[in-house]
Amino acid sequence: MHAHRPRTPATERTRRWFMNRSLLLGGAAAVATMTGCSAGASDTSGSASGGARSGMPSGGPGGAGGMGPGVTEVMYADFTGVTTDGKVVDDLFSIHSTGVSTDAVVQAAQAFLDGLSTKVRRASVFDVDDDEWLAWSNVDGYEREGARMGDLTEKQRNLGYALLGAALSADGLAQTRNIMKLNAFLGDYNGGGKETLTEGHYYFTFMGTPSMTKPWGFQYEGHHVAINYFVLGDQVVMSPTFMGSEPTSATYNGEKITLFKPETKAGLTLLRSLTSAQRRKVVSADEKGGTDMVAGAGQDNLKLAYQGLAAKEFTSAQRQKLLDLVGVYVGYMDDGHAAVKLKEVAEHLDDTYFYWIGETEDSSAFYYRVHSPVVLIEYDAQSPLAYGENAQMGGGGAPSGRPSGMPSGQPTGMPSGGPGGGGMGMGGTPTQQHIHTIIRTPNGGDYGVDLLKLHLETDH
Repeated sequence: MHAHRPRTPATERTRRWFMNRSLLLGGAAAVATMTGCSAGASDTSGSASGGARSGMPSGGPGGAGGMGPGVTEVMYADFTGVTTDGKVVDDLFSIHSTGVSTDAVVQAAQAFLDGLSTKVRRASVFDVDDDEWLAWSNVDGYEREGARMGDLTEKQRNLGYALLGAALSADGLAQTRNIMKLNAFLGDYNGGGKETLTEGHYYFTFMGTPSMTKPWGFQYEGHHVAINYFVLGDQVVMSPTFMGSEPTSATYNGEKITLFKPETKAGLTLLRSLTSAQRRKVVSADEKGGTDMVAGAGQDNLKLAYQGLAAKEFTSAQRQKLLDLVGVYVGYMDDGHAAVKLKEVAEHLDDTYFYWIGETEDSSAFYYRVHSPVVLIEYDAQSPLAYGENAQMGGGGAPSGRPSGMPSGQPTGMPSGGPGGGGMGMGGTPTQQHIHTIIRTPNGGDYGVDLLKLHLETDH
């Protein structure tokens, strides 16, 4: 085991302190500081003077929407997970054999670590219960630990991709790689973030040592990707997993890439299968905001009540469409463990709620949520920050949608409360060209915390 490494004051300055200072700065300059919008994005202590610069990334401010640990961040020892009322539902998870081998991912992880230099490996490996698990962010300029893909040799990077290939399904690997490519497209498109808006600004960290029997895991993280992958024997927990993109469709190096069509289609398919009476319970009267995600980075102890309609009121065909929707997200992990997770979700289907905000046309920007004792999924089509007609990038201007003459102390869309703050919402018209998604395991399941506790209670 590696020495437990709590965050140092210096680390706190670049992480926990990250959001506090940014919110105090206010206006577009706050966004620039929070998101690390210049080529020197890793310096989060930049001046508040001036407007947002070219290179504005798409990571919407606000921890709830995926900004990253900030005022709501918790430490591993204080983790309880997402709950409806602050109380964890007991006996949801157990240590058991899934019958699905994890040998390939263990071997791939060990091969990747063996291929690193001693210095990089030492900086990339933490205790299995380290605070580093919870210190992830969607933002490109967030300061991260571990092995940076862009700093590795081609052989080392290939070993990293082999690890992702063992942990993820073919669709999951393609999704991850395409998000990275569109991150580089964004950097090319607006001419900023020369270090962070690239394919190389993604990091591996490891918690514990890869093992067939002992608990361990890894995290793969960067702009619009955060994969948390915990392993205990042949059990796997792949949550929280955050995936997003701005844009979601573009041509990069001659390759046409389109993301989140399955997530969009499956949500609409389920909604359109509901009766008018059911829709009235599912669809909120609230208007779609610039960002509606509530369970993003920094929201590990979120209290979130069920909203919408429970699947116990669905027909058999509607219940299958709900499982199909969940299957899109669960299906980004390797096929065997995806089937295990989907079975777990099905066992709690009666208590699985579906909730929707926004319009319902094919091209509409909308938000939906699937929420049960064992799964929480959010899909959020958000306001543009760096791409498209509503996003102003050149010349240090503020993002579009900000009314002229608006006081600089508070950006448009500043949340006024609600679970996790709800993010900031940059004021432009939400669009399917900027989508954030997340899947979590409520009631202590994220990061494999509940399984690790059970393991320590029974095996130590």
